[in-house]
Amino acid sequence: MILGIACAAFCATFAGGLFALRLGDKLHLVLGFSAGAVIAVAFFDLLPEAIELGAGHERAATLLEWSALGFLLYLVLDRVQLIHADRVRHDHHGGDARSVPRGALGAGSLSAHSFLDGVAIGLGFEAATAVGAVVTVAVLTHDFSDGINTMNVVLKNGGDRRQGLRWLLADAIAPGAGVASTLLFSVPERVLGIALAVFAGFFLYIGASDLIPESHHAHPRFLTTAMTVLGAGVLYLVVAVASR
Repeated sequence: MILGIACAAFCATFAGGLFALRLGDKLHLVLGFSAGAVIAVAFFDLLPEAIELGAGHERAATLLEWSALGFLLYLVLDRVQLIHADRVRHDHHGGDARSVPRGALGAGSLSAHSFLDGVAIGLGFEAATAVGAVVTVAVLTHDFSDGINTMNVVLKNGGDRRQGLRWLLADAIAPGAGVASTLLFSVPERVLGIALAVFAGFFLYIGASDLIPESHHAHPRFLTTAMTVLGAGVLYLVVAVASR
């Protein structure tokens, strides 16, 4: 079962990344869709899961505070990368040195979230087969957009196709690795709830401060805005159907 879930997640994620590559000339539209999808995952998937897992351990307000901390932590990490890159800009032959580590930071966060998705699947099956099945469906349905998001974060921050494919491979492997890891240890619901809340903050920063501004840069605002709303709507429907 673990091998089947890992293969399904790998295929869904990798397909999303390849889809992003084929639409390189319309990347702003994909970025708009990705921005809505990333923000929707934070609001409609990660935060509700965090509050549900943390029930009885933490107040909802406390978990939201952890999300705010995640947002601010990512902001600080992003700014540190930018400051460091400005110092070494000339070592990169005049290129945009700041963008590559920023893309790696975003892709790394997306891959870490995919790993936690796998952990959630494993813990769901430990609780009950039905719970594990619902969580699996929810993860698989947004793995496609995870692949798009991972590729876009790398490419739009100055990474090349090879770097994008490397991060896409890491993101595609991460869910299966997360499922397998639950065979080695158990994660208390309270800790997992806090972790999901923190990653929700990461995703809100990536979507609101990175993908949305980039998708609107020198492109028709109405169409990109429509794609952002569409991305959020699609992910909302996916999560709503999968959680029934």
